[in-house]
Amino acid sequence: MTRTDAEDFAARWIHAWNRKDVAAVLSHFTDDARFISPKAAAFVGDPVVKGKAALAAYWNRAVNKIETIEFKLERIVWDAEARELIVFYEANLNGARSRACEAMHFDTSDKQIFGEALYGAAM
Repeated sequence: MTRTDAEDFAARWIHAWNRKDVAAVLSHFTDDARFISPKAAAFVGDPVVKGKAALAAYWNRAVNKIETIEFKLERIVWDAEARELIVFYEANLNGARSRACEAMHFDTSDKQIFGEALYGAAM
């Protein structure tokens, strides 16, 4: 993945979330991916979600409870050697705006094997 590829990926990722297209978001994950999010605990009882099927269950449950999702891409940081992408964005969930970022680690096939969502200050 080049920096341009990473920028394109981040734009598509933001667009998929804004459409609530969980299948599109999941399409770049490996079957055994791990994901960490403090919000996951509210939906699945644990902040660590293991496996694509568990991610699908978590995110489908979450988007069904969220009326409005609007993510605005701010910037990315791409480390080609480590195959790590950080996407910085503004998250608006049902009118509650906050700063956020997601750290993503990819395998050599550009599939995500690990991710972590981090949420910052309310806006």
